[in-house]
Parts: sequence; structure tokens; C-alpha cells
Amino acid sequence: MIGVIDYQMGNLRSVLKAIEHVDGQAKVISQPSELDDIERLILPGVGAFGDGMANLKRLGFDAKIKSYIQSGRPMLGICLGMQLLFDGSDEDAPSSASPVPGLSLLAGKVVRFEGHAYGRGKLKVPHMGWNTIRWDRDDPLLRGLPQQAAVYFVHCYYCVPDQPQATASAMTDYGASICASLWHGNLWGTQFHPEKSQRIGLQMLANFAVI
Repeated sequence: MIGVIDYQMGNLRSVLKAIEHVDGQAKVISQPSELDDIERLILPGVGAFGDGMANLKRLGFDAKIKSYIQSGRPMLGICLGMQLLFDGSDEDAPSSASPVPGLSLLAGKVVRFEGHAYGRGKLKVPHMGWNTIRWDRDDPLLRGLPQQAAVYFVHCYYCVPDQPQATASAMTDYGASICASLWHGNLWGTQFHPEKSQRIGLQMLANFAVI
């Protein structure tokens, strides 16, 4: 059974339908205690980092997620859900020197695209639409997928792991090479939306269901 956390920031129905489409079993998790009986966990996410962390704390999911990870069971963060796994984010922060704290399950920071850094604002922010990913790690989440597979992104901020070689599992290019997905121990994350990435995304969710 795959649990999908409802912390009022996620596109729950799309994720649930995508899992069901690949013959997986999933249910919405609305209480932290429900994590005790879940074999795999997904933290989806649409919206702002500060709101996401505030909701996780208010509902009591922050500490429970950390206990879940310590148990060794697999977890996948999607978009904002991936960003929340890191130490903190510049989004909603008073300054870059004082990031909004995240779950600190991974070392690193979430930063904003700066259009002027990539050719006088030629790139649009948010990074929205289809883009390709590439990788050189044998990430179980990506098995069976072709290099340069196209997936669907919607984000203004992106993750910068402190140890990218040990954390990032796939990269994409948007003005610079950025972390598109991660794999560290029993933690996975995608900056893109597998549930919106058609055949490629469905294959990833099918892979996650048997990790």
C-alpha cells in the first residue's frame, strides 16, 4: 500500500489515479498515525514552501515523516514535496542567509531561478512545461526509461544538494544544469510531476510501487 499525504498542498487525485492506472494500491493519509501501516509513502506538493512546512507541522506530519524514514521504508517527494526534504528554502524567507527551515532529511537548499543570470531574462520563470532529463546513476525509480525522456515541470525554485553526486539522480537543463530528481537511501524525489508526465511518469510510479 502506498500512502499519499494530505497536508492541503498536494494534487492528491491525480497522484492516486496515476498509481491506480499502473495497478498500484494507494490511499490518502490524513492522520500521522496512519503512516505506521504504510509500506511506501508519497509527499506530493503544489504551492509555497513556507505554507507546506507550516501545514506539515500543524498536522503533526513533520516528526512522523522523520520516524518513517528512519524505519527504512521508501518515500517519494514530488515537486514541492521534494523541496521540503531539504534543510531549507529561500522561498518565503526574509533573506537568503535565513532560509525557511525544511524537514532536513537531505542536506542542501532550495533557491529561485534568476532569469537575469541566464541571458538577460530570456528564460521564463516559472519553469513550466516539458523538458528532458538525463542521468548516469542506476536509480531504481528510472529503470526502463530512455535517456532524454521528457517530463512535465512547474516550478520557480529548485533544489541544490550539498552533495549532488550522492543525492541527485537525474538532471535537466534550464539556463543551467539543475537537479531534476534525487535518490538517497530510501528517499526519492522528483522536481517534475510524474502524474502529469504520461507514459514516462507512469513508469516511474510503477517502479516506485515495487522498490
